[in-house]
Amino acid sequence: PSLHVGNLVPVMGLMHLQRQGHRPVVLVGGGTGLIGDPSGRTSERQLASPEVVAANTRAIRDQLARFMDFDGPRAAIMRDNADWLTTLGSIEFMRDVGKHFTINYMLQKESVKARLEGGISYTEFSYMLLQAYDFLELWRRDGVTLQVGGSDQWGNITAGIELIHRVAGTGAQGHALTLPLVTTSSGAKFGKSETGAVWLDPNLTSPYKFYQFWINTDDRDVSRYLRYFTLLSRDEITALDGLVAEQPERREAQRALAREMTRRLHGAVALQAAEEVSAFYFGGLEPAALSAEALAQLHTDAPFVEVAESAVAGESAGQIDVLKLLTAAGIASSNGAARRLLEQGGVSVNKRKLG
Repeated sequence: PSLHVGNLVPVMGLMHLQRQGHRPVVLVGGGTGLIGDPSGRTSERQLASPEVVAANTRAIRDQLARFMDFDGPRAAIMRDNADWLTTLGSIEFMRDVGKHFTINYMLQKESVKARLEGGISYTEFSYMLLQAYDFLELWRRDGVTLQVGGSDQWGNITAGIELIHRVAGTGAQGHALTLPLVTTSSGAKFGKSETGAVWLDPNLTSPYKFYQFWINTDDRDVSRYLRYFTLLSRDEITALDGLVAEQPERREAQRALAREMTRRLHGAVALQAAEEVSAFYFGGLEPAALSAEALAQLHTDAPFVEVAESAVAGESAGQIDVLKLLTAAGIASSNGAARRLLEQGGVSVNKRKLG
């Protein structure tokens, strides 16, 4: 139920267009999400239920609101293609859409050609026509003349332009703007961490992990990412480029990138907490100095074990028996093993060794 950082390039494109006076119309695939886009895929996509698709749509709207303005004179509009696709009859679709496309035309699209050898279902083969119809509907309903997407969407978007021209005449305005799929300097697909995708939903990727994803950006990539994903001025980015060249160990550019992105998506309080958790792990910050928000993030990301207070109670009220705690938490197999661990200096509380 979430976008991930790999989706941010077209989102930032819409954000910049809105800042220049245009009104973005954001299309979510409540209808096509029931099928799945074959673009960039080598296997059939698992189909989602209508309930899951509806929940995803609501979550995406909330995430996009961090990047685009949904209020004001140029407020972004949210459209769901389920509004027209789920009521579109098969006869109507074949008559009004299918007749405008030849099989040869569709077979030339990269999203289809890449799947022919391994096999592609009719469901995914026809996806192109559904996305083309989306463009036509947005053109009719909202006057949309420019569709923005990733470079893997070129074939689907141009099919929409073709449909607009066939239905409304060649003078009708329809344009495509595709943005490159971002890769790292090592050639890896952007948007993945060691633990998988980096999500915009804080329940899937915590603000701390989100912050750390950007902090860990390679020196060779950080200048590009500052330009792609932030609203820092050209002069500010140029100054950060200089710091990368002269003092890369300070990681000032990465810190600026992480701050900009975490603040925009999660807010100033979550950013401060993410920096506190980072300082706790890597900078010697004492646990007592952590804010409640930072402790909550730490609890989310750090491995933990819950034990009953009664199982670790000491002889006096309010005391904790460390030997009982170590065994109850599964750190030691017995009181004897726990005692040896203490004697060897293997136990710390708040970074202070016990024993």
